[in-house]
Amino acid sequence: MSEPLRYVSTRGGSAAVPLSEAIAAGLAPDGGLYVPTALPRLDPAAFDPHGTLATTAATLLAPFFAGDPLTAALPAICAETFTFDTPLRALAHDPSTLMLELFHGPTSAFKDVGARFLAACLRRLPRRDARALTILVATSGDTGAAVAAAFHRQPGVPAPDVPALDVRVVILYPDGRVSPRQAHQLGCFGDNVHALRVAGRFDDCQRMVKAALGDAALQAALPLSSANSISLGRLLPQMSYHAHAALGWWHAHGTPLNVMVPTGNLGNALACLWAREIGLPIGQVQLSCNANATLPDFFAGDDYRPREAVATVANAMDVGAPSNFERLRWTFPDDRALRARLQAHSVDDAAIRHTITHHAAAHGEVFCPHTATAVHRLDQLRAGGDASAWAVVATAHPAKFDSVVEPLLGHPLEVPAALAAMLARPAHAEPLAANDGALRDWLTRQLP
Repeated sequence: MSEPLRYVSTRGGSAAVPLSEAIAAGLAPDGGLYVPTALPRLDPAAFDPHGTLATTAATLLAPFFAGDPLTAALPAICAETFTFDTPLRALAHDPSTLMLELFHGPTSAFKDVGARFLAACLRRLPRRDARALTILVATSGDTGAAVAAAFHRQPGVPAPDVPALDVRVVILYPDGRVSPRQAHQLGCFGDNVHALRVAGRFDDCQRMVKAALGDAALQAALPLSSANSISLGRLLPQMSYHAHAALGWWHAHGTPLNVMVPTGNLGNALACLWAREIGLPIGQVQLSCNANATLPDFFAGDDYRPREAVATVANAMDVGAPSNFERLRWTFPDDRALRARLQAHSVDDAAIRHTITHHAAAHGEVFCPHTATAVHRLDQLRAGGDASAWAVVATAHPAKFDSVVEPLLGHPLEVPAALAAMLARPAHAEPLAANDGALRDWLTRQLP
């Protein structure tokens, strides 16, 4: 039997806890992010070469769940999460360029994976008291809808003689800084899901959520948790699709798979790096960012310097202070070694638009603005003579960003059925000031 794995804060000021407790809390008591005491190691040969994404996830995550009350439920959690494919598709015009398509879930974005996994975990945790758990989520566009879909009208999975956990979701998003279709998705659920449009930036939303989670008095009155990528319940399952794609490539070609990851808050990128660190056959990893250059500047040699986010056409990556940088530095505590193992590049709006237009006209491939940042960076590598195999992580369906993509194409995009169903519902979001007190007051007033 595997030794139990415990989780500690990136800031070193909190006691080690089991995984289920770390997932339930979201943020460590000292304000840090939970990480395992050490990353486990796995042999690629331990995975079933013919396994599904769900079985790959169960094998991958078993060491992280070792000794936890959720261990026995892990296969069911993975089966409940991975009900859609994340195919690795080679481009017809360049078979060495592959798209890891993560947008086939219910809200047409990669965030569906982590949100569904987190929901499946939380629904299985016993209630600490008779009060509902409130999930706070700051979103720059896609996370909120994925979390809402995962928790909407979903009952808990009670243990014998234990009542099911009631979960409410509160979404904070920057008003006017998400696409119209994203905003509609965020407000179209109702019931146990509340959408708040914040008069500020994503970083304001993220700060407000962290402040609420760290408010001991508020937590005592109203049990809170998080569904952002600061939550291990979101981060850990994201390793699965990177691992599954890399294992499939390795079995077919005998070589590691290079991965190009669009990133804002660093969750998806960190998941890829952790998958590589624990032994999966992943080769080079590069990060593509929009004009928010906090990470590219750091990897170019500057001191890490969070800043206010600027608005771009790749709005889900409009992050000036990526939360998961704490976990990245925990993983690679030496900055010089980190910069030697990873690159990050900034792509401005003009280059994003050009990439979408060019690839649609030349190859019939349509990308969302976020995916286009990674495609642009890979185009640069190809122009420099790099002919190796690369997987571009395609994070969202382009139809979610019709206001950006359709004018570049000159025609409307077909809308996935699940997205069309959400857009057909009425939507509502309440306004909220961009300060910590406003959220605290709203929570205590609206969610007794």
